[in-house]
Amino acid sequence: MNKTIQSLIKEIVKIEVSGKKLINGTVIDLGSDLLVLFNGTNFMYIPLEHIQNLKMDKNNEEDIQDPTEDPSIKAGETQQELSFKETLVLAIGRYVELYVTDSQPLHGHITSVQDDYFVFYSPIYKLMYIPIAHLKWLIPYAQNESPYGLDEKHSILQSNSEVLATTFKKQIEKFTNKIVVLNIGGIKSYNGKINNIDDQLMEVQKARKNAIYLNIDHIKTLHLV
Repeated sequence: MNKTIQSLIKEIVKIEVSGKKLINGTVIDLGSDLLVLFNGTNFMYIPLEHIQNLKMDKNNEEDIQDPTEDPSIKAGETQQELSFKETLVLAIGRYVELYVTDSQPLHGHITSVQDDYFVFYSPIYKLMYIPIAHLKWLIPYAQNESPYGLDEKHSILQSNSEVLATTFKKQIEKFTNKIVVLNIGGIKSYNGKINNIDDQLMEVQKARKNAIYLNIDHIKTLHLV
C-alpha cells in the first residue's frame, strides 16, 4: 500500500486524472492499485496508474461534506486490499458510470470481466468491449437508481451470452469483416470495417477512403453496429 496516499485517507484532495480531468474529493480508501474518492455525491474508484498528480485541498474549495454511508463496493472477505480488477468483478450486474474517453461518460452495467478487458452493456450503444487499462474511473449507482430514468420494466439487466476470448486482441479478431465504432465520443473516434489484424495493428476500412491502421493498444472502446 502506498504510504504517502494512505496518509491522506480522510483528507480532501485535488486529483488530476489522465485526460487532464480534475477531481476534488475526500480520500476514503486505498487498495492495491486504486484509490476510492468521495466527491461529495458519489464514490469514485480511480486506478492509481491514471492519477497524474494530487495535492491536499486545505480550503475545501468545493465544500465537500463527509459521506453518510460506506462505499457499496469493498474488498471481499479473503482480500485485505481491494484491487481495480476485483472492483470490476464486484460491479458485475450493478449500474455504473464509467469514464473512458474525453468528455463521454458511459452508463450501464458490466456483464463480464476478462484478462485485460471487460464487456459493458449500455442502453444506448449496447455491448461494448473496453480494455481495463483505459478505464479512468468507475462510479457505482445508488441502490434503486437506473440510467436515463428507465423504469423497472425497461431496466432489466442485459446479459452477454457470447463465448468471450480471454484477451482484448483475441476478442476483436473475432470481429474481422464486421463494421465497428472505435473510441466512442472521443476526438480520435473511428468507424469502419475491420479488414485485418496483424500483431498490434488493426486495419479499418473507411466508407469511401483508404483504410486506416490503428494501434490496438490505443483502442479505448469498441462496439458493433
